[in-house]
Amino acid sequence: MHLIDTFDRGVREAPDGDCFVMADGAGRMTYRQVEEASHRIAASLLAAGVGKGHRVGVLSPNAPMAFVCILGALRADASWVPLNTRAVAKDLVALLGLTGCELLFYHPSLVALTDEIRAELPQVHTAVCLDTGGRDGDPVLAEWMAAEGARVPRPPHDRDHPAVLFPTGGTTGRSKAVQLTHGMVELMNLAFAAHMPEPERPPVMAMAAPMTHAAGPICFPVFARAGTVVVHDGVDPQRLLESIARHRVTRLFLPPTAIYALLAHPGVRDHDYSSLRHFIYAAAPMSVSKLREAIEVFGPVMTQTFGQAEAPMILTVMSPQDHADAVAAHPERLASAGRPSLVAEVAIMDDEGTLLPPGEVGEIVVRGSLVTPGYFEDPEQSAANHRPGGWHGTSDVGRVDEAGFVYLVDRKRDMIITGGFNVWPSEIEQTIHAMEGVADVAVIGLPDEVWGEAVTAVVQMKPGFDVLDVDAVRARCKARLGSVKAPKHVLFRELPRSPAGKVLKRALRDEYRSAAGAAG
Repeated sequence: MHLIDTFDRGVREAPDGDCFVMADGAGRMTYRQVEEASHRIAASLLAAGVGKGHRVGVLSPNAPMAFVCILGALRADASWVPLNTRAVAKDLVALLGLTGCELLFYHPSLVALTDEIRAELPQVHTAVCLDTGGRDGDPVLAEWMAAEGARVPRPPHDRDHPAVLFPTGGTTGRSKAVQLTHGMVELMNLAFAAHMPEPERPPVMAMAAPMTHAAGPICFPVFARAGTVVVHDGVDPQRLLESIARHRVTRLFLPPTAIYALLAHPGVRDHDYSSLRHFIYAAAPMSVSKLREAIEVFGPVMTQTFGQAEAPMILTVMSPQDHADAVAAHPERLASAGRPSLVAEVAIMDDEGTLLPPGEVGEIVVRGSLVTPGYFEDPEQSAANHRPGGWHGTSDVGRVDEAGFVYLVDRKRDMIITGGFNVWPSEIEQTIHAMEGVADVAVIGLPDEVWGEAVTAVVQMKPGFDVLDVDAVRARCKARLGSVKAPKHVLFRELPRSPAGKVLKRALRDEYRSAAGAAG
């Protein structure tokens, strides 16, 4: 099944139903209107020689017409390259150069960034602005796309062809492009349908996290049910909380840090969330104390998924019922990522390639048709993820309990070695998260002449709260985790984040190590 077929199913089911609407109620587009526009865009792409085997970049904040361009590229059988609007030009140039992207759609607010890209990358022969206000000489989408009534043939089925070349690695090393094939995304869509049913009516999804990350691909299960995507340009807590009631939102995806921002909003308990069926959180583990608060505030709707770009979104699932059972009888499971989904096999493996029994800690490995065939034109990096027995290595460290719940211990690269002991930051972060006034926390290792690495907690406080007493933080961690895991340093500041809301630990480590080097 081609990814555009997923959207076209929604067209057949409800051609005059709302496909997109802005959070303020403006900019409504029906499925029929979106379909027609996507055909016109596809016709112009094909006329420009951009089709199967070609890549199309979309550089835009969340916007309905930007998503229509994605659908147009897919309809032309080209591959979509999501572009992070907060990235610096050199990183975007590297990604576009790697993928051989020739045509770019961009938002008028990003003219300066587009200028930098075009100056460095002449292979991008066409840049189309989504609206007026673009660069001199660039066509405007409404004038560039084919005339009304234009139609293109349905793309042929090729489950192994990449629908998306998803960027990854920008926070941990050189950028890579994960091939998300049509078959992979079809399987992901089916898993969402199986694990997150909404039988009462078509789903309504609030898209507030960037569409260039998980929030974009997980719109497709909504399209398949002829549901509506409510478009937010970023996570504004007040607007998003109001939007849930206004649009009767049934599903919402946010990374944990964005959920923390909602919970910290003074009016979070003043809104109606009765329409919610699945409040999906992913991208990073969530503080157990804040997860309990979220269940109390939003109701029994919290739904966790675990995945990565190389095996998207739904390797494991922690359903609303799993959360309820954990609160009632198994509180330790609130720290888990749920159980393997219907479309993935998940296990724990040691460094020698041996699968480990329940309770043992090792690398989380997966296999199945949800796993990417590899990175685009990067066989060396692709091979680095291969594990014995056809398993894919996630580089996440974890364990599985007797009931099959998967627990993420940490990322391999985030492990701290202090005084000869291995320390995983996540359990320290959970301990500090539970202290009053903490909005978020990142624990990193910094060079230390005595310990090798010193456990360092970097804490971001909620607005209106004073910083914590450092001795109290250390005492709490020592009492619960032991002296080795108690932070040697506790710092207070705003944490750097990716556009998806993840805390950039590498950026923190690099910043403090550079400062230490300069001081030395």
